[in-house]
Amino acid sequence: MYILNLGEIDAVAFDIDGTLYRNIVFYIKVLPHYLKNWRFFMKFNKVRSMLRADKRNEKGYNDLFRSQSGFLAKELGCTLQEAEQLITDIVYEGLRPYFEKINACKGAQKLIHKLKEAGLKIALLSDFPPEQKGDIWGIKKDCDLLLSSELIGALKPSSKPFEELSEKLEVPVERILYIGNSHAYDVAGPKKLGMKAGWFVPWIRGIFGARSKIADITFWDYKQLDKFIFNKSSD
Repeated sequence: MYILNLGEIDAVAFDIDGTLYRNIVFYIKVLPHYLKNWRFFMKFNKVRSMLRADKRNEKGYNDLFRSQSGFLAKELGCTLQEAEQLITDIVYEGLRPYFEKINACKGAQKLIHKLKEAGLKIALLSDFPPEQKGDIWGIKKDCDLLLSSELIGALKPSSKPFEELSEKLEVPVERILYIGNSHAYDVAGPKKLGMKAGWFVPWIRGIFGARSKIADITFWDYKQLDKFIFNKSSD
């Protein structure tokens, strides 16, 4: 497996959801909210998949939020304004309190601070608003850049969010390592643009041999990522 080291990268960017915290922990906490709004979430998840699959997503929507609300309005049989309000109340504001009840992955904050001290630029790129997570478990203070792909107008794995990440960091794509838990969005997306990518998998999958053929790193513990980058340890 190809191993990175500090001489090959100038910036490390992270996805947030499922990467800086474990999805399973969040799902347990948010279960009552999901069950209360299960029909909405089924339709909303369908709409997000539709947005990603639409050809417009690669170059970017003129107004992603309006397109999202329009798709959802058709799915729910409501007005555009009602769909917009439901998304705000149930997703953007409705989920916000639950992030206060979960912790970051063990070692994530420590590693990010270590990367920052080593002189690398640090960024977050999420398909949801980073500000929804408050100070992002103390990680925000070490970040040079926070981006929401929604505001950029294109959801991952579109190249557009990764291009903007590179431009705003002022770092060439090939000198950026992007870390995420979704192979389809956080590995395939940046790799097609020429970035390096790290795939964060559940520990049980990692132990039983989950590996990516295209990711530069597959890991399931932030201590592993630390060793991959700083010590060039092999898997």
